[in-house]
Amino acid sequence: MKTKYLLGLSFLIYQFSFSPAGAQVGQPYIHDPSTIVESEGKYFTFGTGGGGLMSDDGWSWKSGADRPGGGAAPDIMKIGDRYLCIYGATGGGLFGGHNGRILTMWNDALDPQSPKFKWTTAIEVASSDGMEDCDAIDPSLLLDPTTGRLWASYGTYFGNIRLIELDPKTGERVKGNVEKDIAIDCEASALIYNDGWYYLLGTHGTCCDGVNSTYNIVVGRSRSVEGPYVDNVGRDMFHGGGRLVITAGDRVCGPGHFGRTIIDEGVEIMSCHYEADFDMGGRSVLGIRPLLWKNGWPYAGDRFKGGTLAILSERRGYSLEMAVDFQRIELPRRGGWRIDPNEPIVPVANQKLEDVSATWPAGNIHVRCADYMFRPHQLWDITPTEQGVLGSPYFKVVISGTDRALTATADLELTTSAFTGADEQLWRIEQLTDGTFRIMPKRIPGQEQQNTIYCVYSAADSTPTLAKYDFQSDNSKWNLCKQ
Repeated sequence: MKTKYLLGLSFLIYQFSFSPAGAQVGQPYIHDPSTIVESEGKYFTFGTGGGGLMSDDGWSWKSGADRPGGGAAPDIMKIGDRYLCIYGATGGGLFGGHNGRILTMWNDALDPQSPKFKWTTAIEVASSDGMEDCDAIDPSLLLDPTTGRLWASYGTYFGNIRLIELDPKTGERVKGNVEKDIAIDCEASALIYNDGWYYLLGTHGTCCDGVNSTYNIVVGRSRSVEGPYVDNVGRDMFHGGGRLVITAGDRVCGPGHFGRTIIDEGVEIMSCHYEADFDMGGRSVLGIRPLLWKNGWPYAGDRFKGGTLAILSERRGYSLEMAVDFQRIELPRRGGWRIDPNEPIVPVANQKLEDVSATWPAGNIHVRCADYMFRPHQLWDITPTEQGVLGSPYFKVVISGTDRALTATADLELTTSAFTGADEQLWRIEQLTDGTFRIMPKRIPGQEQQNTIYCVYSAADSTPTLAKYDFQSDNSKWNLCKQ
């Protein structure tokens, strides 16, 4: 619970190249995860029951996060130099009742091993008595970037979703604030802000029934944080509206408890739990997917899993390729008006690697862009490695059928060299909010820190290089497609 698309050819690229992915690696077992946050170089998410997950890289997860108070469905947010946690203590039918309490508490760090780790005493900010039309559970936080005001939503199917205002300095309820009902028929709500709109995400369906759970996440939007929240066909979420964001697929079901994490401009992820991962024994697991936007609406992208693909620039549509001589496919030439309709049709075979590779130079070969012709020097085998970053593995990228790997150089250029597994040959491939991709080397040779700045960049139509990532420029963006 918590916090653009391609058309035409790009739709086909997306359709053929990707499929949804399930859980993160490691032991990502959690229910009702909070928004993923970073603290002292590690990543954290908290769940029902008081525990949570932590990760050194955002890819491989393990237990170890610590939250006192038990209860259910927390959310967490960094405000200034501190972390504010909000959670529900009972409610939601737990222990047979719908009377619940929403509490907040602070910490200076989230790693239990940090000398700054110490939770403050929890304070109550909302409650339900079990008889009213609301169930005080499943809270989430929004710090409005336009006003600095702090809001929390909470509630379940057992009544309305409510909105309250908190003090961002203390985490207490703003004095005199009166709760407002903003939605029905959902739970595990989340509030986010994007491009002038406030979005209310709610989880529909049934939970807590493993492989039989029908959870899915829907959304409405409003120009005011207080609503009304209306979906894409004009239905108010207070009357059951909601546009689909994510549902079951690829052997995982029951996505719920939305969280949004912004990694960079145009690079966003959404987190959730899957009520059941069929490949992990039906366990409830952490899911992380790209968060995309189309026509002002958020939806879950599909985690990129690699394949044998062409890499085409958004700038011009040219293909990223190894710079070798183009070799013609020899066929008889004839005008289209001279075709005998009775002549048998014989498909033209693709050019094969063995047909051309003997002419390629030995050693490193630099990289260029040119018209895409599904030739062997334009096709890349992209495979995940065991290393990763937030929500995604690093990838090995080699000319298909060879060990000639895409490699970053110290002077911010691109070459192909024999694959050794060096950091400059490991690539971070992330889907952007508009559906295109950015491609970044793990490290630039000669630089100590992991690279978070330079991406594969189309400096000119035929000249790829490494340059600073700029979401506003198509030079930074690439599409991936099968031949």
